[in-house]
Amino acid sequence: MNNFPMPWNTSTTAFKTQQRPEHLYFGKAYDFMQSWLSGRQTFTLQTSGSTGDPKPIEIQRSQLIASARMTGKALDLAKGTRALVCLNVHYIAGLMMLVRGMELGWEMTIIEPSANPLVDLSVNGTFDFAALVPLQLASVLENAQTANQVGRLGKILLGGAPVPVSLQRKIEALTIPVYQSYGMTETVSHIALRRLNGENFSEDYHFLPNIIFGTDDRGCLHISGPVTNGEIVQTNDLVEITGDTFKWIGRADNVINSGGVKIVLDKVDAGVGEVFYDLKIASAFFNWFVVDEKLGQKLILVIEGTENAFQADDIIPQIRKRLSAYETPKHVYFVQHFSKTTTDKVDKRRTVQQLLASQNG
Repeated sequence: MNNFPMPWNTSTTAFKTQQRPEHLYFGKAYDFMQSWLSGRQTFTLQTSGSTGDPKPIEIQRSQLIASARMTGKALDLAKGTRALVCLNVHYIAGLMMLVRGMELGWEMTIIEPSANPLVDLSVNGTFDFAALVPLQLASVLENAQTANQVGRLGKILLGGAPVPVSLQRKIEALTIPVYQSYGMTETVSHIALRRLNGENFSEDYHFLPNIIFGTDDRGCLHISGPVTNGEIVQTNDLVEITGDTFKWIGRADNVINSGGVKIVLDKVDAGVGEVFYDLKIASAFFNWFVVDEKLGQKLILVIEGTENAFQADDIIPQIRKRLSAYETPKHVYFVQHFSKTTTDKVDKRRTVQQLLASQNG
């Protein structure tokens, strides 16, 4: 038995006759859809902080329409598409599902966001398209009651967080197409996609139509086009561009200099993630640094939990087989719990600061 209200079903043609739902969350969705259908031209959204400090920005209606049409074309989502809206409509990913539905003529089923959206749906509900965060898809596949129902979601678009190795392996076994998105509030949702399974699997992201792209002198991606209202959005993402595709390397602010060698922490995280998967270690982790007199910045691995579950000595040799000597952490630390930001993301810097303070205290 779940604690969520019944799903709210709607379509652009039928929506105008519906009364405003009493439930607060559905009411927010209703208010946005009403303002959209009344012709509102400007909307204020909150950025996630991907390109700087979180802040409110104004987005033009034309940008939202351009983004919706790009997605519809890229994923072949025509009029009549049955879409499940299970992301928070207060943020760009959920909001764009509503825009796509109205602009492209979809039939939408809107539910309040939860860890496992299939738990909150009737057994007979099937869809052509759903956008999820990786945690939601992982919850669906880890639940014995819903794991064999994932096909009900149709094409799946993942965004908002990296896809961990354990989830990637499960995705590769699925027959329905699963895509990972690249984008942010400033680009009005995604501007590139990559297929995570099937014959069209790709490690590189493919730019969507009408996106103008390039890199700055750091090698970081910049983007412009109708979705940015012609303005250039500069990111901190290091990329390697080939034709109309790019490989994501890592964040420029996640690069350290250890003994004169630049180390991309995101790359190290990916390698360690593979090792953890092979060793069947489910603990959360991240790679960071501490100040070192000899190296300047010394690479460390921080694991959430206790060392009793496994030995650090078992991990380092396996990492060394997969990564270079420079990219192998010089020390492993264990902490009971990671510090989190107000948006529930791991605060790596604060976690390490508290770790060192506890050791020095």
